[in-house]
Amino acid sequence: MHTDTERCVRAVQSKDARFDGVFFTAVRTTRIYCRPSCPAVPPKPENMEFHPSAASCQRAGFRACKRCRPDTSPGSPHWNVRADAVARAMRLIQDGVVDREGVPGLARRLGWSTRQIERQLLAEMGAGPLALARAQRAQTARVLIETTPMPLGQVAFAAGFSSIRTFNDTVRQVFALTPGELRARATRRSPAGPPPTPGMISLRLPFRAPLEPSNLFGHLAATAVPGVEEWRDGAYRRTLSLPYGHGIVTLAPCADHIACRLSLTDPRDLAHAISRCRRLLDLDADPVAVDERLRTDPLLAPLVDAAPGRRVPGSVDPAEFAVRAVLGQQVSTAAARTHAARLVTAHGVPVDDPEGGLTHLFPSPEALASLDPDGLALPRSRRTTLLTLVRALADGSLTLGPADDREEARARLLALPGFGPWTTEVIAMRALGDPDAFLPGDLGVRRAAEGLGLPGTPAALTARAAHWRPWRAYAVQYLWATDDHPINHLPSEGH
Repeated sequence: MHTDTERCVRAVQSKDARFDGVFFTAVRTTRIYCRPSCPAVPPKPENMEFHPSAASCQRAGFRACKRCRPDTSPGSPHWNVRADAVARAMRLIQDGVVDREGVPGLARRLGWSTRQIERQLLAEMGAGPLALARAQRAQTARVLIETTPMPLGQVAFAAGFSSIRTFNDTVRQVFALTPGELRARATRRSPAGPPPTPGMISLRLPFRAPLEPSNLFGHLAATAVPGVEEWRDGAYRRTLSLPYGHGIVTLAPCADHIACRLSLTDPRDLAHAISRCRRLLDLDADPVAVDERLRTDPLLAPLVDAAPGRRVPGSVDPAEFAVRAVLGQQVSTAAARTHAARLVTAHGVPVDDPEGGLTHLFPSPEALASLDPDGLALPRSRRTTLLTLVRALADGSLTLGPADDREEARARLLALPGFGPWTTEVIAMRALGDPDAFLPGDLGVRRAAEGLGLPGTPAALTARAAHWRPWRAYAVQYLWATDDHPINHLPSEGH
């Protein structure tokens, strides 16, 4: 996109927010970079240059605009759609792998050499993995500076910087303000607001409009596992297992953002927690591109027009979701919640939640690998499926995460006993984030298809759905939404 100068200029001149995070506009005369929708008067075209990432702008010597805050743009939707090594690398960098494991760890997860990773990212993103991770650290630092009372020295290390000097230099270079000036500026913007709660981080998660919250939050609330998830006071809440500790997140839909409140036992987990929440709510999607494609089918078009911007509910932990998918095979939503709650009570790590009813972290595959099959209230075949899955996840023979090749993961899942197309595709859709995952054999999809006049058999529906690619997972959301199931509605306040 950033190489199409004419198209980028048109997007900037029209202040098109759809392209926020897809490319960045650097202004040669002022040495600042902006998002395409920056409210300032657009610069002259001859003074613009375009970059594929904030890190690329920073590497070229530009600082972030103080007005449109381009560093807080939604992530590029390309990394969700694409499955190549660069896209997988970007998903891992967003997940904080470079901060925790360095570039060698990133390369090891991708099966590439560090030189290959450097070369590929520099060619496509205009910056290498260290620069991309540095840009993310700068944004994490900004969130902590502006939303918490944490001392600035602690902010530096919590954001992933190796020294306070590097932290100070980076913040000054990226934002043209010192950390102290950033905090003072944030205080002046909201002097009447309540003081930040110690240990609590509040932030706004941006997205590309439109966003239809009904099936997104409805699905999470209707399938919530007691003790791990809940709907309370108009928000979805859940516990998080994180690299350095654990956390509790509260997510509430608002008109132009998702309100997010995080309580973390270790602030170094902030970037990782944000990344997981964005994947959970599919916030980096491009709903305009999705809906434009689906509208070309005259039978789907009325569904899209009625509620544009549907998202695919994701997962904060692919391994957790895979376990829950097995527990949900051929049973009702309520039964699946009951089975999961039993595992949580017996094997989950207890946590304290002073604000609500969350009690446990969902048990890890390692905690479930030694399950006594006789203690599971499941059919014998389902017990075998569950135990085989958790043992494969625990010993590393099966991995499910941002770096994993989606087709290879499908093949490994299908090789396990008890895994058919439905279970494999629902894991690909919600745990691996594949926007083209498809469930032609799902009963709800088939009923909806027949009601619309679409083919009712899996083979015929798959043939028809070829025209919806690469957005078939979103078509599933629109089809499911024709039913009056609780997953399609925001819960009432009394839920």
